[in-house]
Amino acid sequence: MANEAVIIELFNGGRPINFTCADNTTILKGTFAELTDPRTVIANTNANAPLVGIVAAEKVADDGATTVAVYTDGIFDCLTDGGNDNAGVVLANSATENTLETGVDEDMLNGSVLGYLLEDSGAGTVDAVRVNK
Repeated sequence: MANEAVIIELFNGGRPINFTCADNTTILKGTFAELTDPRTVIANTNANAPLVGIVAAEKVADDGATTVAVYTDGIFDCLTDGGNDNAGVVLANSATENTLETGVDEDMLNGSVLGYLLEDSGAGTVDAVRVNK
């Protein structure tokens, strides 16, 4: 996978939360974690899907593990594709894998907002994002 989120700074150790995941799935470190029912995560590939944070360590398919830790508190370098945005803009998952775009009302209702920009951004750039889920 491309576009992994990269840690700049973790607060409270990243405040990791463990979620269930399927044993037969691979989820790479730095992937946006999409919430499914019940309290289960998958690698995010859908716009407007609920996000719970960023995967803290690689989960390898068929390794016997059925949980994965997700960082919920920190600053991460993330790829943005929403155009030219100013610092402070809310960001949500886009239709492009592991990429963020400017959040809209629907994103707030769906829980797909991951955080907000800490610097001005241009389309297709990697920018500092404050994640606090």
